[in-house]
Amino acid sequence: MKRLLIAGVALVALAACSSPSQSASTEQPAESRTLTVFAAASLTESFNALEQTFEQQNPGVDVVLSYGGSSDLAQQIVNGAPADVFAAASDSTMKTVTDAQLTAAAPTIFATNVLQIATAPGNPKGVAAFADLAKPDLKTVVCAPQVPCGAATAKIEQSTGVDIPAVSEEPDVKSVLAKVSTGNADAGLVYVTDVNASKGQVQGVSFPESSAAKTNYPIAVVKNAPQAELAQKWVALVEGQDGANILGAQGFGRP
Repeated sequence: MKRLLIAGVALVALAACSSPSQSASTEQPAESRTLTVFAAASLTESFNALEQTFEQQNPGVDVVLSYGGSSDLAQQIVNGAPADVFAAASDSTMKTVTDAQLTAAAPTIFATNVLQIATAPGNPKGVAAFADLAKPDLKTVVCAPQVPCGAATAKIEQSTGVDIPAVSEEPDVKSVLAKVSTGNADAGLVYVTDVNASKGQVQGVSFPESSAAKTNYPIAVVKNAPQAELAQKWVALVEGQDGANILGAQGFGRP
């Protein structure tokens, strides 16, 4: 009991010695906020760079980027996953979200992309055209048809009459790229931006038919987003000059 009384007296004395100006000048740290962005896997490098810019411009904000196949991300949002922004790699996958009336406003297109053939450095199999991917002795990997890169591949197959005997169908472009860069496939169909981001791990082979399956990238604030104001700022950054510079450096086209 005595020990408690002494401690109480000491606390009162300490409080009395504290000056009002010291208490008033103590600044409370700004409350941290988290912005959750769902984005197509092909946007990884660009959005990682934009994350740094956004966090510098908005102190106390932590941007959490969730990458994956656009169709999977869209379904997660429909199923109730908490997201503030959705950036897809096709109009059709964004439509999954808009049909469910889960965007705060109509999506806008902020970038475009085209497919390119990825091979091992030096192109040891001599792949020179889209039709070469139909050769039975060439191990080719593609995206699954339900994701944008796979849908674009299927569209080119239909327009050219070329049927690719793919050894596997992957959930997103990064998985296709990994198969080629690790030597588990001779060739793969990815976006030109993924080849650029590989830093020489693969070699890109362009083909004219890719222009017939140009991919649009729409972005939208999710309805009832937990951080709606920050979400609007993120969209503005992506669509502004900083976004254009970063996306352009990766090889994305402008709408």
